[in-house]
Amino acid sequence: MRQVLSGFGFLAGASYPFRALAVFRRTPRLWGYLIVPILLNFFLGIILYAGSLYLGWQVVQDLITGLSNWVDSLIANLPAWLGILEYLIVGLGFLLHLLLIIVLFIVTGFLLTQVGVTLGAPWYGKLSEELEKIRTGKLQAVEVGIFRDICRAILFEFKKLVLFACVGIPLFVLNFLPGVGTVISTVGGIILTGTIVCLDFLDGPLERRRLSFRDKLSVVFGSLPASAGFGLVCLGLISIPLVNLVTIPLCVASGTLFFCDRILPKRFRSVDNAKG
Repeated sequence: MRQVLSGFGFLAGASYPFRALAVFRRTPRLWGYLIVPILLNFFLGIILYAGSLYLGWQVVQDLITGLSNWVDSLIANLPAWLGILEYLIVGLGFLLHLLLIIVLFIVTGFLLTQVGVTLGAPWYGKLSEELEKIRTGKLQAVEVGIFRDICRAILFEFKKLVLFACVGIPLFVLNFLPGVGTVISTVGGIILTGTIVCLDFLDGPLERRRLSFRDKLSVVFGSLPASAGFGLVCLGLISIPLVNLVTIPLCVASGTLFFCDRILPKRFRSVDNAKG
């Protein structure tokens, strides 16, 4: 029974971007908070996608050229039938290009989220406040001043980088171990990226309550398996080129709805009522 309920929790978390879309359809005035962030995402997307695809393509082309030259020199004095190695190199090049495109879409979408959410924070913050008012009928926030707000925002980004480095570097090293190491690295990378995505999209309501970075992580992991479904769907949505110009704001909105429905009643309702 617990496994069945956990499965429903995962699916419920995954549904929140689509629930946010339904809220936008019912509340047209909220679209006003999305115009500037979408424009910011558009210009950032052009820069990031053009730069990453160009550099990545050059790296793969150089790699394929080097392999082809090596094979040519290797088979120069070998039987003619080994010329099939050249066709294998061509096939390898095609697979590398395909893999490159997939990886670059994911990485660039992730970078676009990090930069876009930071630059669009004033509009996303107001959007999150309006959604919390709609969902709960009130708004709870702890005021600390503009200077401390800026310091907290910078510290939050820094701690995300530290988390990414402390977990990501060992996972990258594991990737060089054949078999199990590659699997662990891949799964761990998805979990790490999904965790950071959750932190980004849940940060609006969590930051209004001035939680520490450790407490925010606790909220993400304490909301499993729903937060896993939410993070994976959001990661997929922000990885689709052009579509992610709109889905990033949608995921920000869905993070507030997720908080109001699944986190607030369990962890903050009594505190908010006492302060209210």
